[in-house]
Amino acid sequence: MPHILFISSTRIGDAVLSSGALEYARALAPGAEVTIACGPLPAPLFRGEPDLKALHTFVNRGGLAHWFTLRNQLKGERYDIAIDLRGSLLTYMLAARRRFVFRKSALVRHKVEEATALMRARHVLHPRLRIDEQARRDARAAAPDGPILVLGPGASIVAKRWRADRFAAVARRLTGPGAPLAGAAISVLGGPEDAEIAAEICASLAADGVHAQSIAGALDLLACAALLERTTLFIGNDSGLMHIAAAVGAPTLGLFGPTDERLYGPWGDRARALRGRPYAELAAFGDPHDVDRTMMDDLTIDAVEAAAQALLRGGGLA
Repeated sequence: MPHILFISSTRIGDAVLSSGALEYARALAPGAEVTIACGPLPAPLFRGEPDLKALHTFVNRGGLAHWFTLRNQLKGERYDIAIDLRGSLLTYMLAARRRFVFRKSALVRHKVEEATALMRARHVLHPRLRIDEQARRDARAAAPDGPILVLGPGASIVAKRWRADRFAAVARRLTGPGAPLAGAAISVLGGPEDAEIAAEICASLAADGVHAQSIAGALDLLACAALLERTTLFIGNDSGLMHIAAAVGAPTLGLFGPTDERLYGPWGDRARALRGRPYAELAAFGDPHDVDRTMMDDLTIDAVEAAAQALLRGGGLA
């Protein structure tokens, strides 16, 4: 049986955006079993992969120690195809017939386009997630069937987070009487670290008699994907959750500030990126990881509402 090694990212968004490379490798080696190595955060996304032989996780703490640990876990196997999206020397230490090792390019191009170039594919390698039945059962238990607006207010750093009161305001407008999503359920999705901002949004809506449920931290990533698969509209910050929404085909409005949508915009026919201030102006302030406040106040409630309505109209949903 052919064997594919897929070394992915430590970050959720990057793992999603490069998932098309694994799908393409399957076409190059039909019937292959797959070994995957990635960070612990995106690992649940790969649970539903068919013919999954092994799933290894690693934490990059700097230096080379984690690579040697991973090499020891992976050696002893022969791989027909070895893909290394981390751009390390690891696959050269392993027995592999074909290697695809990422090298940084001077070109400004989307991460999906980078994965396509890496695999030398003739068509764009769109992200692809394999959702299992357990994820779908968990998603059905967490949120009802029917029209649903999902908000994703979390992000890896404070600078990328649109304010909670603005998420609440947009949700009110889109689900109120006569609005495109009138009467739709509202769910606030995220990880355990997003529970506080999710509760703030729900409380703001409740004060106006609008019900919303927080399921931040209640679902693993694959169950989040299963919920987003049947979402009417997703609005969220630049995050792994945004990329999952776009990958499963949800109408996705990604809100951007100090990150570059040319590289990390949500990918798909029903996905749009929206920003207030130009990226170049925000980039001039330096590393957004060093900023302890949001850098997205130039993105207005009116602009997000208008973009959401346009996205819904484009999909025939409004």
